[in-house]
Amino acid sequence: MSAVQGASLPSGRVHTGEWRAVAFSVGYFFCVLTAYYVIRPLRDQLSGAVGSTQLPWFYLATFIATLALTPVFSGLVSRYPRRVVVPLVYGFFIVCLLAFMPLFGEHGPLSARALGTVFFVWISVFNLFVVSVFWSFMTDIWSEGQARRLFPVIAVGGTVGSLAGPVLTRVLVDRIGVAPLLMVSAGLLGLALVFVTLLGQWSRVHGTRRHEASHEAAIGGGMLDGLKQIFSNPFMASMALLLLLGDWIGTVNYGLVVDYSKATFTDAVARTRFAADLDLMTNIVALTMQVLITPWLLSRRGAASVIGVWSVVTVAFLTLTAMVADAHAPLTEVFPAYGALIAMLPAGMAATLAPMPAVAITLVISRGLAYGMVNPARESLFTSAARTLRYKGKNAVDTAFWRFGDVTVATTVVALRSVGVGVAGLAGISAAAAAGAGVIGWRVARWVQRNNAAERRETTRA
Repeated sequence: MSAVQGASLPSGRVHTGEWRAVAFSVGYFFCVLTAYYVIRPLRDQLSGAVGSTQLPWFYLATFIATLALTPVFSGLVSRYPRRVVVPLVYGFFIVCLLAFMPLFGEHGPLSARALGTVFFVWISVFNLFVVSVFWSFMTDIWSEGQARRLFPVIAVGGTVGSLAGPVLTRVLVDRIGVAPLLMVSAGLLGLALVFVTLLGQWSRVHGTRRHEASHEAAIGGGMLDGLKQIFSNPFMASMALLLLLGDWIGTVNYGLVVDYSKATFTDAVARTRFAADLDLMTNIVALTMQVLITPWLLSRRGAASVIGVWSVVTVAFLTLTAMVADAHAPLTEVFPAYGALIAMLPAGMAATLAPMPAVAITLVISRGLAYGMVNPARESLFTSAARTLRYKGKNAVDTAFWRFGDVTVATTVVALRSVGVGVAGLAGISAAAAAGAGVIGWRVARWVQRNNAAERRETTRA
């Protein structure tokens, strides 16, 4: 009997033989997300400097970059085993981080606008690939049953990292400046590689997929397989549409907050601090969900219920944003009851939340629930997919298709604003997108659940 099939703790969450690998997975995700969130405020303050009207161009350039890199990644996993591909991807981004440092100097060779464009594109690609590779790795070493139990636990590591990242940035940016933050991020990615090695060693001895002939082998196939699977495989098409609707919500909310930041703050440090505050509050919401709600709901009721709850709450907050008279005014002034609720929180958190407007609060809630609820539920669905879908199709959805959605949404938003659609209208459309995403997510999750149940019955009969 495998070690991971041994006894479990009374909670039934992590089995005794899984603890070491879960700890490695949590540490791995912590390092990846901390590395990203340390430097994400750098991107956001640059975006705040130019405003949301430039976002379509940023997203277009990011889409082109990811569209070019997705076949490269697909070609790598076709020809090389996992133990080669994963370190190669992270090593590439470590080198890039170090190469960016001179550009952020006081007398860097690029203008603020040019650096903003280049860095926005690069960090967006960075986030997509390092996180997508992480979850592809997770779905490759854990089974579907383990994923429902363990992915909310593993996701906590990422959320703690996403809390640590903004805190590190706030503490360090005034002391060491902007450029050295890139070195901090590179060091964290290097530590992530250590966890990759440890997890690979564990999975070869104890992993539930270790007896599969293709467990660590190169996947084979062609460079364009991932992009083709989005259009040819019904499951991948549904997952792509679910992501596109979620992307609408995130992109619209981000654009509204970028405009607020541009109108409110006049210097890079203030914008960076505001962006770090948003990330900190968002990830507190995500961590709360991952600890108190998602583990119970996902393991007992499945991914469909998790996605359904996210959809209902997100629709409610977007509707609130559409209804307020001034979405840039502090929400405490618009709704006194909200101010009373804020006053009950710890002093530091209350001081951060009190001046935030409706657009910022909606961003915090929608992102926090997406990170804390939808992401673990969505990733658990991929454990039942074929390995080529887990690496190629999933990566294509999480990178090139996502950035295609960014371009489409940002361009559509600019067009809507040009004909007079304001914050209320955009929030209302986003509420409809959240409702649609809930329906699609519920249906695809129920379909996967029925297929898994049918396969278990067939296995029992055999």
